[in-house]
Amino acid sequence: MKDRKQHVIKMAHQLFIDKGFQATSIQDILDYSGIAKGTFYNYFSSKNELLIALFTTLYKQMEKERNELLIGQDPSDIEIFIKQMELQLEMNRSNNLTALFEEVYVSNDEELKQFIKIGSFKSLRWLYERFVAIFGEDKKPYLLDCASMFMGILSHMLKNYSIAVKSPHAIHLVVRYSVNRIAKIIEEVSQSGEQLLEPELLDAWSPNGKKNNQAFQQALHRIILNLKKPFTQNIGSKKQVELLDFIYEELINRQEPRLYLIDSVLDTLKKEPQLKRTAGMQKLEKFINEYVKNEK
Repeated sequence: MKDRKQHVIKMAHQLFIDKGFQATSIQDILDYSGIAKGTFYNYFSSKNELLIALFTTLYKQMEKERNELLIGQDPSDIEIFIKQMELQLEMNRSNNLTALFEEVYVSNDEELKQFIKIGSFKSLRWLYERFVAIFGEDKKPYLLDCASMFMGILSHMLKNYSIAVKSPHAIHLVVRYSVNRIAKIIEEVSQSGEQLLEPELLDAWSPNGKKNNQAFQQALHRIILNLKKPFTQNIGSKKQVELLDFIYEELINRQEPRLYLIDSVLDTLKKEPQLKRTAGMQKLEKFINEYVKNEK
């Protein structure tokens, strides 16, 4: 079922590239992907939810590849950061994400706008944390300002350079130029002591700030990973792994996690001989209860 769902997402993505999101109907998606309407609604409650699933799939892939560039490398190496940014921008280009984002921006759809807004906060937080690793803890008070400036510099320079110079190396040249500029700005701003935005604002700005917090994500990831261990070597245990992944996805990537579904999945998992009455399941239940309490 998961493979078939990904097939629908992939087919819809191609239609969105060819026709645009607004101009693509659910019937277009049904015809192009070769599925029945009932099957579509088993996977997605709406075309919006499908688009969110597409964005989530692409972001997870980009995040995975971006993190792989850091394996065995020095996080403070600015050359690794340049490669990460090139990867991110190349994925945006190849998947036509800028055009899709622009369609969302001009729409009146608050659900999609909110999803994009949360994604923007995540990108800003990631940039800020990378800047801390690269430029040092002593410059931390100024790095949210600088991360915001870098996003603006990179976006406008890439747009204008691509119009002016039809170069296949545009992304590489613009990223390196923008990184060199922000490195100088960081030095100047930290010496002047000027600050507009306090880094603590990142938590205040982020909707569901706790679940966007890296410590929260890492803690949940560890719990889920430990619970999956008894099933990873067993091909017949794919269902249990998918249920655990579902809980993680709901809590981390969904704007409003469907707690009734999470409860149902937990009940199913607690019936598994390898999991029922284990410390890991108790820890997961406690973790989710704490999350629900904090979100009220």
